[in-house]
Amino acid sequence: MDRPEPAAVFPDLLSWESSGTSRIPFSAYTSETLHRRELERFFYRRHWCYVGLEAEIPNPGDFKRTVVGERSVILVRAQDGEINVVENVCAHRGMSFCRERHGNRKDFTCPYHQWNYSLKGDLQGVPFRRGVKQDGKVQGGMPADFKTADNGLTKLKVAARGGVVFASFDHEVEPLEDFLGPTILRYFDRLFDGRALKLLGYNRQRIPGNWKLMQENIKDPYHPGLLHTWFVTFGLWRADNKSQLVMDDRFRHAAMISTRGQSGAAADVTQVASFKADMKLEDPRFLDIVAEPWWGGPTAVMTTVFPSVIFQQQVNSVSTRHIQPDGHGSFDFVWTHFGFADDTAEMTERRLRQANLFGPAGFVSADDGEVIELSQQGFEQKPFHRTLAELGGTDVADADHMVTETLIRGMYRYWREVMEA
Repeated sequence: MDRPEPAAVFPDLLSWESSGTSRIPFSAYTSETLHRRELERFFYRRHWCYVGLEAEIPNPGDFKRTVVGERSVILVRAQDGEINVVENVCAHRGMSFCRERHGNRKDFTCPYHQWNYSLKGDLQGVPFRRGVKQDGKVQGGMPADFKTADNGLTKLKVAARGGVVFASFDHEVEPLEDFLGPTILRYFDRLFDGRALKLLGYNRQRIPGNWKLMQENIKDPYHPGLLHTWFVTFGLWRADNKSQLVMDDRFRHAAMISTRGQSGAAADVTQVASFKADMKLEDPRFLDIVAEPWWGGPTAVMTTVFPSVIFQQQVNSVSTRHIQPDGHGSFDFVWTHFGFADDTAEMTERRLRQANLFGPAGFVSADDGEVIELSQQGFEQKPFHRTLAELGGTDVADADHMVTETLIRGMYRYWREVMEA
């Protein structure tokens, strides 16, 4: 039943039914005021955010334009090989001076007034800094006390591990390893184990839903074997697979670990509506799965690092998924598909083929984008209501099965703590 509607429904109303987090107010997804606070507390302070892979900028001068929260930033490799992240905002008049997604530069120049910056973000040149001579007299120019050293681009703190680059506007942020914590670090290092990475390609999608819904979606083991016809029919992710759900000690990050059954069949899930017994593959190579030594058992590990990224291993497909908020009701979602430099040509082809399960039109991910959009529509139409995340109880704890929403409850325990809500 619906909760009684308040006499006046305020768009920024946030009312929890209890001190727990199993019933999440719709307004957590619809309030613009809360969204602005989230950006400050989760994306711009005290958190590391994913910005890319070192393999995307292999050479001096290579850069990639990306975002931290809603702020445009540039990931760039300087001439000395150092990796830098600078804000894409000119120190002069605030213009976002870089428009290309990728490229190679010796420096950055703002087209408005041609202020010039090094690849480390230092101001190098200011046209007419010393004015111009007219009739034997110097006219204009910058003030005598103007210092280039004080007027560079905003520089972010940078941390790289295993070929993955994180950045933070907060230079007092805790070390990356402490931020991830030992539990999540174990699964991070399982995937990014020191082997050189090889970039394979991108998918990009605008999803009309709150950014947290994608974090929730990948912390939700309940839906894959119900929503995704591909998973349940071909046995790649099922509720009865051997599984484990783990969190860091503050419940913000999580890993969902699943091991595909030996048969890969779905004979015991024939009552699930998404199971399609007559579904056949036009190209059976989609199920050409080869076990890799680094797996160590699990065939799928989905690791969510709050607030900005998901690290995916689904059989041989490996990728990062970058969450890029754009207002409270939409976000851009960027997959970066990769492999390893020592992969054979056959393995690279296999990874690319299996990557078609994901992305905006993927056999799996298209479902997620649609349900997130439809969920957001429901939230917007009745912001005084709440979701129910009580599968497996109302507590927050690791689990050795998938029939629980504990990871979602854990994320919102952390959310309430930081948001003071």
